[in-house]
Amino acid sequence: MGEGSARGPSEPVGRASAIRPFLLTAGRVAGGGTGPPLPVETQVVATTSGLAVLRSLAFEHHDIVAACRHPQSVAELAARLRLHLNVVRVLAEDLCAAGHLAVHVPDARATQDISVLRRVIDGLRAVPDSRGTLRDSG
Repeated sequence: MGEGSARGPSEPVGRASAIRPFLLTAGRVAGGGTGPPLPVETQVVATTSGLAVLRSLAFEHHDIVAACRHPQSVAELAARLRLHLNVVRVLAEDLCAAGHLAVHVPDARATQDISVLRRVIDGLRAVPDSRGTLRDSG
């Protein structure tokens, strides 16, 4: 079996969106929550209630919750889904406010692990720019 065959039917495919970023967020630059904006290094994870309503979520909301079965940073999530970083941040804030995502706080040892920082940097490099091209990985 190929590498992609391990995905479940509701697993995101990492497609690039043809829709302009401001349309995905209705022109908003911040989520619907009352708290401060999520930093791009914030790790988010799907909640039990988020996974329970996964089939009823539409488009990018569905893809974000489905991709967050395991904790990952907002930057990694944007790279994986090939969506604009700020779009993912705004939608993740909305999903947190709705109770579908939760902020994951790793243990202190993991926050000092250099591999975590490397993954965040690699994720940021993999985020396409506004023209849909990937940033230089060097």
